Amino acid sequence: MTDRYARQIALPEVGPSGQARLAAARVLVVGAGGLGCPVLHYLAAAGIGRLIVVDPDRVEESNLHRQPLYTMADIGARKVDAARAALLRLNPDIAVEALAQRLTPGNATALVGAADIVVDAADSLAATYVLSDACLQQHTPLISASAVGLAGYVAGFCAGAPSYRAVFPEMPARAASCSSTGVLGSVVGLLGSLQAQFVLQWLLDIEPSPLGRLTNFDAGRLAFGGFDFYHAGEPEGELLRFIDVDDVMPRDVVIDLRSLDEAPTSPLANALRFTAERIAEFAAGYPPTNHRVVLCCQSGLRAWRAARQLQSRGYRQLALVTLAGLPS
Repeated sequence: MTDRYARQIALPEVGPSGQARLAAARVLVVGAGGLGCPVLHYLAAAGIGRLIVVDPDRVEESNLHRQPLYTMADIGARKVDAARAALLRLNPDIAVEALAQRLTPGNATALVGAADIVVDAADSLAATYVLSDACLQQHTPLISASAVGLAGYVAGFCAGAPSYRAVFPEMPARAASCSSTGVLGSVVGLLGSLQAQFVLQWLLDIEPSPLGRLTNFDAGRLAFGGFDFYHAGEPEGELLRFIDVDDVMPRDVVIDLRSLDEAPTSPLANALRFTAERIAEFAAGYPPTNHRVVLCCQSGLRAWRAARQLQSRGYRQLALVTLAGLPS
């Protein structure tokens, strides 16, 4: 063990006591893709005692250019299983818990409660809001990142620092993804490695703390930037929150915002079908009542925008559901 960690124990910021702290740490990593692979690799190599890996996907050939934990032999395998095998080959002295499941509003609290620090590598804005809410409630640090194209950022939230909602109170009108926009493997690898650094910095209590800080990288300019957000205020009033499909109640008014071409049937019984462009039409026919309105779409973006429109028309009982991964 001493030989394995000798170079980092030699650092005054680590030493034997710091190495023991890493060995006792529990880190939840949500997402075992482009960001999650470098995060997991460097945390396992550093000797993090327990890694909890959450991801529902299987390895595809298109993953391999930016997800170096996997090889051609892993295609078709569960990412969490392939990642666990690779990490234990790298460092058999650690524990790796592989959970082949989606992060949901229903399981987020328990998952966060099992960890000392959380890494958001999920490539889903809805997942980021869900994780941030759970981390804020449990005073658990959240290290979140995003990478698309030639740029991205890493930031540390919660546990005394502002939450993700405090810094990003609104979802964007539309969000790019790796599949639609593309991404360079080295860029996502750099940002995932920076996430691992943020985690180690916090676990080892190295100053400055990564919490309350955002660091971005733009390969198009070969430049780093960033800002501090220590003094960002938490949003007030009714928050738009994501819920599980199973939490939809019979008395809720449910709107599936996907078009019939996109999803001919809805997994939610009796769901009304209004696209986001027709939400004013819904409001005209269904004025605000004491019934909750649940807005559903694939990623959460359309549901968020529609909910904001309804809030401006006096609706107060609103909830959001993402339908990614559910049958249509």
